[in-house]
Amino acid sequence: MKQPPSFVDSALPSHVCRLHKSLYGLKQAPWAWYTRLNDFLLSIGFRAFKVDTSLFIFSVGVDICYLLVYVDDILLTGSNSLLLQRLIQLLSSEFKLCDLGSVHYFLDIEVQSTSMGLMLRQHKYTLDILTQANMLSCKPVDTPIFTSKATILPDPLFSDATRFHQIMGALQYLIFTHPDIFFAVNRVCQFMHAPIDSHWVVVKRILRYLRGTTSYGLHITHNSSFALHGFTDADWAGIVEDRKSTGGYLVFFGQTPISWKSGKQHTIARSSTKAEYKALADGTAEVIWLQYLLTDPHIPSASAPIIWCDNLGATYLSANLVFHARMHKTC
Repeated sequence: MKQPPSFVDSALPSHVCRLHKSLYGLKQAPWAWYTRLNDFLLSIGFRAFKVDTSLFIFSVGVDICYLLVYVDDILLTGSNSLLLQRLIQLLSSEFKLCDLGSVHYFLDIEVQSTSMGLMLRQHKYTLDILTQANMLSCKPVDTPIFTSKATILPDPLFSDATRFHQIMGALQYLIFTHPDIFFAVNRVCQFMHAPIDSHWVVVKRILRYLRGTTSYGLHITHNSSFALHGFTDADWAGIVEDRKSTGGYLVFFGQTPISWKSGKQHTIARSSTKAEYKALADGTAEVIWLQYLLTDPHIPSASAPIIWCDNLGATYLSANLVFHARMHKTC
């Protein structure tokens, strides 16, 4: 511990202020903890990833171990069980550590081993959300959002905005294993500042969908393919309030989905072409970042990533129409 600048007592330069509040709750606590952990891991032979500072790699010959840090929760995996035990002993010698064995539950994500790989789901977390919203016995529906574009009427403000914020905050964390609700959750989150009764109806629709899909999750399968490929799409001017488009992408590593996003585009697209290409650019940027992430552990790439854009033929046609229209105006 060091005294902050300009607070050093000239008579007692080696003294520091006594804390009345735990260091864990201070703003600089996460950085101080990460710095200490990072320095120790580097000292015992770990190497930090360049594009993800929460991920570390340790390699000895053909054996390799990965360490993932989330605040004070750590996941450690590798190809050699004896090497893993040795690393756990080293960590225990420096930090107060609790070894929970094989991972079964991490950050409200249930991890279940199967013959084909791992199943990630948030079954208990989903039930907790439904209980909090008093919708545990609701009737399930097939889709998380209305299939037809519903007109948002000028309804009064929702009476319990705090409850609305709590449910939506919980749903945002659920999308880690439920990419199928990403679009619906993102759409409703755009009205967090002033939710109305019509928005709460949409939230209840999402909850009713979750009631019938509590067992859904992500299946990470054993696959020899290390190829990256993604899909992008855009809903041109789909948001009636400001005429902005919604873009999204889904990236696969082999047969496993590993990254997805759905959100309002920052600029207004004047044609479906621009909306599609903006979504394509976002998907491309994500794939490039994932390529850099896979470069650190020297995971080979069998081929160049492929990104599939929705309605590509119509996009080219629309681009030509816009181009000729400008040429005509110029002439």
